Amino acid sequence: MSAVTDRTEAGAGAAATAGAPVMTRRLRVILLLLLGAQFMLAADFSILNVALPDIGKGLGFSLGNLQWVTTAFSLAAAGFTLLFGRVADLFGRRRLFLIGMALLTAASLVGGVAESPGILLAGRVAQGLATAMVTPAALSLLTTSFPEGPLRDRALGLNGAMLSAGFITGAVLGGVLTDLLSWRWAFFINLPVGVTVLVLAMTVLKESRAERTAKLDVPGAVTVSAGLLALVYGITAAQSDGWGSVGTLLPLLLGIALLVAFYVIELRAAEPLASVRVLKRRTVRWGNLGGLITFTMGSGVTFLMTLYLQKVLGFSPLVTGLSFGLLGVAAFVGGALAPRLIGRFGGPKALVGGLLVQGAASFLLAGIGGGSKSWLILVLAGTAVSGFGHISAVVSYMVTGTSGLPDGEQGLATGLTTLTQLVGLTLGIPVLSSIVTARTTALQATHSAADSVLAGVRLALLVNGGVLLVGALAIALFFARGTARRSATA
Repeated sequence: MSAVTDRTEAGAGAAATAGAPVMTRRLRVILLLLLGAQFMLAADFSILNVALPDIGKGLGFSLGNLQWVTTAFSLAAAGFTLLFGRVADLFGRRRLFLIGMALLTAASLVGGVAESPGILLAGRVAQGLATAMVTPAALSLLTTSFPEGPLRDRALGLNGAMLSAGFITGAVLGGVLTDLLSWRWAFFINLPVGVTVLVLAMTVLKESRAERTAKLDVPGAVTVSAGLLALVYGITAAQSDGWGSVGTLLPLLLGIALLVAFYVIELRAAEPLASVRVLKRRTVRWGNLGGLITFTMGSGVTFLMTLYLQKVLGFSPLVTGLSFGLLGVAAFVGGALAPRLIGRFGGPKALVGGLLVQGAASFLLAGIGGGSKSWLILVLAGTAVSGFGHISAVVSYMVTGTSGLPDGEQGLATGLTTLTQLVGLTLGIPVLSSIVTARTTALQATHSAADSVLAGVRLALLVNGGVLLVGALAIALFFARGTARRSATA
């Protein structure tokens, strides 16, 4: 970077010190780079959903095994996010970001040229591992590049908007690419984006890590990664085997046992992977609970509306994907406005408000009916309101869950927020799907297939709204009680 630029940024930094922080040109480039990476990662979550039937036909996946195209990604991403978040703190966030982006680009190429299910699944596992590296590294680079306050809130707001926009764009783009070209382009689209991000990252990102070196907590890393893998596997197995089956209960119980062991290890470790002090912070604890609820129920609404539009109203996958466009626009607006709401009301209150709006949208959508495609209007309105509330809650939980922490713990905090996101995205669909399936099966003998599905979707939407409402009230009550107790002892 030139001396003129350095002097300009030094002057901006002085201005920031004297008054309000200033968004310099270098910070804008960093923000654009990190947002582009997050957009790419979010799109990868949904881009293959519409393409799954074509992938099954092209590579010979059986219907029962087709879910592993998604599950292989989720297992790796959720299982190793917390570990890589800490690795980023200790060994360098920029370094891990670059390694993860290179792996993601290479894995996308492997998936695109795959000629067998095994090769495709290997590519998806590698994409999941890359996501576990890049997401916490990118978030911690963002939170350490921007000072806590309005600038960081604005950056996290745009980051939340990109997450939602990427998820929605992935659903739309997957349908378009599959219809016009081939499912393979759902992988190939990552290649030019990944190379561009890598080149820019090597140019503008500076290395960032914790101030002092520490040993990696290997026992903690093994137990938390294995525990999360078992937990996510059990949740996923419930989709096909049911929640009461041995194939579901055993991994769930194993996952819980390993996570309890992880907590005990962290209490005694000299250099813990996840500091108990950090985990006991109210902002981290309640912020991530809100994040888990909003992501679980948000992914569930998208799934339920996809089921309703295709199975009840008879829309094609492409039209279904396009119908989520308004949701994406509303989510982007929510992400842009969320920092203002946080600045006025604070992160916890903005989080509660976002959850309440998202819950109200679920109750609104429960009023859908069958027999006429004009119900699409209600779907568009309801999903738009849901998207606005969801992304407001997402930004608020990210700000809440990463505030008040030193830079040396930002990788851990962002690893936790990322883990919350991944587990929520994995948990929502199987839980609500089981509700739809149970209700649909109970009515099949006396109702048409479309009416049975409609009843199942309605019930799941009511459960969705109820969970959001209870979660919002719990956070409002217990967070406020903790604040009052702390003020009384001050």
